[in-house]
Amino acid sequence: MRVAEAVPEFADAFGFEEFNRMQREALPALLDSEANVVASAPTASGKTALAELAICKCLRDGGTALFVAPMRALTNEKESEWERFESLGYSVYVVTGERDLNPRRAERADILVMTPEKADSATRKHDSPRYGFIEAVDCVVLDEVHLLDSEKRGSVLEVTVSRLRRVCGPRIVALSATMPNIEDVADWLDAPPEATFAFGDDYRPVDLHADVKTYTHGENTFADKYRRLYRTLDIVEPHIREDGQALVFVSSRQDTVMAAKKARDEIAERDVPIGARGDYDFHTDAQDLGNDTLRRSVPDGVAFHHAGLSKNDRDRVEQWFKEGKIQLLFSTSTLAWGVNLPARCVVIRDTKYHDPLEGEVDISPLDVLQMLGRAGRPGYDDVGYGWVVCDHADADKYRRLLREGKEIESNLADDIDAHLNAEIAMGTIRDLDDVLSWLQTTFYYVRARSEPEAYDFEGVRERVRATLESLVERGFVDTDEELRISASDLGRLASKYYLRLETARRFRRLAERDSVTVDAVLETVAAADEFDSVSARQAESDAVENALRGVDSNLEDGNRKVLAILEASMANSVPGDLRSDAWVIRQNALRLLAALREFLATFAGPRAANLVRRVEARVEHGVPRDAVGLTAVDGIGSGRARTLAGAGIESPADVVDVGVDGLVRVGLSEGVAERVAAAARKLPAIEVEWGSFPDSIATGANDMREVTVRTTAGNARVGIRVTVNGVEMHTKSTYLSDSTTVPVGVFGAQDELEFTVEVSFPDLPLLPHVESRTVVVE
Repeated sequence: MRVAEAVPEFADAFGFEEFNRMQREALPALLDSEANVVASAPTASGKTALAELAICKCLRDGGTALFVAPMRALTNEKESEWERFESLGYSVYVVTGERDLNPRRAERADILVMTPEKADSATRKHDSPRYGFIEAVDCVVLDEVHLLDSEKRGSVLEVTVSRLRRVCGPRIVALSATMPNIEDVADWLDAPPEATFAFGDDYRPVDLHADVKTYTHGENTFADKYRRLYRTLDIVEPHIREDGQALVFVSSRQDTVMAAKKARDEIAERDVPIGARGDYDFHTDAQDLGNDTLRRSVPDGVAFHHAGLSKNDRDRVEQWFKEGKIQLLFSTSTLAWGVNLPARCVVIRDTKYHDPLEGEVDISPLDVLQMLGRAGRPGYDDVGYGWVVCDHADADKYRRLLREGKEIESNLADDIDAHLNAEIAMGTIRDLDDVLSWLQTTFYYVRARSEPEAYDFEGVRERVRATLESLVERGFVDTDEELRISASDLGRLASKYYLRLETARRFRRLAERDSVTVDAVLETVAAADEFDSVSARQAESDAVENALRGVDSNLEDGNRKVLAILEASMANSVPGDLRSDAWVIRQNALRLLAALREFLATFAGPRAANLVRRVEARVEHGVPRDAVGLTAVDGIGSGRARTLAGAGIESPADVVDVGVDGLVRVGLSEGVAERVAAAARKLPAIEVEWGSFPDSIATGANDMREVTVRTTAGNARVGIRVTVNGVEMHTKSTYLSDSTTVPVGVFGAQDELEFTVEVSFPDLPLLPHVESRTVVVE
C-alpha cells in the first residue's frame, strides 16, 4: 500500500513511499477507528510509522496529539524529524523544563512532544493557566510503552497515563518492542482485540542471532573494561573483515571516546582492513568535525556517538555510518532508542553503568533487548548478530532474557505513597472511594489481577488503604469529620517538587528549628533520601575529607560525598576526583534547595527562605557570601560575579554606583556593561524611614511609632522583621511595590534599646537590608 493512497494529505510527512507488511496490518485500526491501540513489534520493524499514522488521524480530525518519548534526547530528534509536519502547516512543540516553557506555543501546537516526567509535571498542574494546554490533548502516543517496566521511571509513566485519561480522555496509542504480556497492557488501556497487535520476529526485516560471550571478572574495574573491549574486538573483527559494520554499546560518554581510541590502535595492530583514508572528499569533510578526537579517528573507520556531541558531529557520524564509511561505532544507549542505525553486528560491551545517584547499576533488560534489536541491516544482511559481553556469573541471566523475553511489570507499589499523595494534592481524590477508583485505573491493578499470587491481588486494596492511613499519620493528608481527605501544606509541597516523602518530612523538621543556618541547610539537603544510593568510592575519600575540613557533620558514605560537593561548589573549588559526579549531584541539589526554600517560606517565614535562596545561588555559581547578591542581576553569572567581586563590586547597589564606566574598567564590554547596569537598577533598593522615632524615652514610658520601609527601584516580595536588643517584636510579609509601614513599640524598660529593621527577600539571593536605631532610656 502506497503512503499517498492511505493518507494523501500527509504523504510528505513520511520518509518513504510504501508501507511494509506490519504497517499495513495495523493501518485500519489506526486510521479507520477511534479505538485505543496497542502494538508490539521487533526493533527496526517500522513502529515509528504507526505513531505517525495515529498523529495523522488526530490532525485530520482537527485534534492535538501528544507524543511521549522515553528520553529527552529523543524529544529533540522528533522536533527535527517532524519538520515534515511543519512543512504541511502543522506546529510541533517540544515541552522542556519549567523555565523554558512557552505556554502560548504549547497551546497553539498541533503536536506536543514530552518525556514521561514532563507529562507528569504538566498533568499535575493541568488546572493552572501555564499548563492548561494539556487538557486539549486528543490523542496520546506512547513510544516504547515497555518503559513501564523500568524500576526508576515506570511508575511515573503509569500514573501519568492514568491521569491523562481522567484529565482529557484522549485516544491512547501504545507502541513497544516485543512484550510477552501485551494483553495486560491492552487490558489496562482498554484496547480491543482487533486493535491489539503482537508482531513477532517474523516481522523483523532481518533475522537476529543473539547470544552471550563471557569474560573473567577481575578486581580492577579499569582493567575489566579492556578485557571486555578485547573480547568485543574478537567478536566484531570477522564481520569487519567481510565488509560488515559493528555497533558497540558502552556505559558512558567518556567510555565511547576511550574505547574508540583503544580500538583504533588495536585494529591497526591486528592489521584489519578498515577506514577510508583513500577517499579524499571524505577525509576533507572529516576535518570539519568539531570534536578533535572524532576528527582523528573517523578516517580510520572508527567513531563514537553520544548526546554530548554537537548536532553537526552526530549527524555526520550517523550519515557516514549509514554510508559504510565508518565500520566500527561506539555509542551510549541513546542511539538504541532513537536513531534507526542498524549494523550487521551489535555488541553490548557493558552491562553495568555508574549512576551518580544510584552507584553501579545493571542496564535494564529492556535496554538490552532494544540494543540487540539494532542488529541486521535491512536490504543488506540476511542475519544480524547480537552479543552480550558479561561476567560468567551473569551469563545464564542474559541467556534466559534472550530466550524468553521480558514481561512488563508494574513498579508502582514501590513508591505508591508518593504517587497517591500527588493525586490527593491535585484534588482529584477526595475520599476512600476515590482512592480505590484511582487504583483500578493503574497498570499495577491490572497486573495484580493477571498475576494474583505474585502481586497478592487479595491484599492490594488493603495495602492502598493502609498507604492512605500512613499519609494521614505522617501529616501529608488531612481528614475531616466526614472522612473527606485533602492535602496538607506538607503534602502539597512534596507533590509540587517531586520529593520523596521522608525528604519532605526532613525539610519540615528543619523549618521547625529555632534558627536555620547555612550548615543546617546544606546538611539537610545532602541527607535527602534522593541521595541515598550515591556511592562514595575509595579513591574519592581524601577529596571528600579535604572539602569538608572544618565542617562538623555526622553524615556518612554517599551523603557525606554529596555534602562535600555542595561545600566545594559554594567555594568554586570542586576537587578533580569528585567532578565526574558533581554536575548531576549539584543539579539535583539545586532542585531540592528550591523546594526547601518554599518549605521554609511556608513554615518558617521569608527570612529563612532568603537564607536558602542565597545558599542555592552560591552552590550554583560558586561565589562568596558577600557577593552572592550579584547573581540576582540578569546578565551576571558565575564568571562575571567572581570578576566583579574581585574588583570590590559585591552587590547590585555597587553595580549601580560604579555605573557603565566602572563595569567597563573591570573588563566588561560596553554593551554588556550597559545591560548589566540596567538590570541592576531594576532590583529593589530598600530605604528605612524612621520618621519621628525618638532618640530617648523615659523609664517606664510606652510609645507606639511607625517605621516606613520603601523601595526606590524594583519591586519584590519581602519579609520585614523588627527586633529590639535581639528580641523579635514584629514580622510582616508583603509584596513591596512602593512602601509599607510597620508598628514599633518603644518601651522604657532597659538602659539602652537597639531597634533593628531587617528586610529579607525570599525569592532573590540578595543579602538582607539591615538598619538600626538606638534609643536611650532616661
